[in-house]
Amino acid sequence: MPSARTLIAAVAAGLVATSAFAMTPAEHRAAKDSIEATYKADKEKCDALTANAKDICQKEAKGKEKVAQAELEAQYKPSPRNTQKVAEARADAAYEVAKEKCDDLKGNEKDVCEKDAKAARVKAKADAKVAAVQAKPADNPAEKAADVAEARKDANAEKNDANYQAAKERCDALSGNAKSACVDDIKRMYGKS
Repeated sequence: MPSARTLIAAVAAGLVATSAFAMTPAEHRAAKDSIEATYKADKEKCDALTANAKDICQKEAKGKEKVAQAELEAQYKPSPRNTQKVAEARADAAYEVAKEKCDDLKGNEKDVCEKDAKAARVKAKADAKVAAVQAKPADNPAEKAADVAEARKDANAEKNDANYQAAKERCDALSGNAKSACVDDIKRMYGKS
């Protein structure tokens, strides 16, 4: 009978461990209310600021709220898709803040800043897609490997294109032969024709 006792103990331990991570609807609602209260408090702190600093503060507060909501949903209903949504929320929040910070700049410097922010967002989202594909359970290991390879290929293409656009924007600060040489170098580097 020791094996039956061991089995019962293991099942009981598993149930206790599972219930520790489970979130009741009431706990979920309370966590949502807490996120909303934190957002309102963060937004009120922004009221003391002016101009673009206020806008940046508001974007940070909104981004923090969206990330917290995505994390809450991932905790409430764990799945690879909800984990991907957390990574995407982080990428979007970082992008919005970075883009708002670019407003302090002018001309080509601002354009480069915005392209860099967009490239960082594309990279983060592409990496999240690959991670989601890797996290999905599969019946056939060969099929999963093919799906992961395809996701990586797509992610690399998206990242390459975003980095190309950012690098090309840097060339716009130049003129004449220097600009042409810069564009040609960038095209060669990123495999564009």
